[in-house]
Amino acid sequence: MSKIAVVYWSGTGNTESMASAVAEGAKNAGADVAMLAASEFGASMMDQYDAVAFGCPSMGAEQLEESEFEPMFTDCETKLRGKRIALFGSYGWGDGEWMRNWENTCREDGAILTHDSVICQEAPDDDTLNACEELGAALV
Repeated sequence: MSKIAVVYWSGTGNTESMASAVAEGAKNAGADVAMLAASEFGASMMDQYDAVAFGCPSMGAEQLEESEFEPMFTDCETKLRGKRIALFGSYGWGDGEWMRNWENTCREDGAILTHDSVICQEAPDDDTLNACEELGAALV
């Protein structure tokens, strides 16, 4: 059985809703899933999981949340080479540049992106939540 971590930060609940759908998709595909806030996760935990889904909304000038998520993710970058990961998050403005930059960082770190990233503007709709479930299943 695959062990999957769904690690997220959410300020308004939008990305948390997406994280729940990712976790549900992975569970439905047969994985053992842990859903963790960014403050509960770190690089020392990466080896405990076969794959990790990271979720963070766009903040400020299209960047990752700076106080909790970005420091945790930067710490995890040393463990991304060869690791199966997926990315998701919501945004309020812009065009998704934060996600494209984040994907590029992950590729440069040697991560294996298992599914197209899922982003949505504001609250996720049913199509977005379905895409999140597919993302979770793809990690398994």
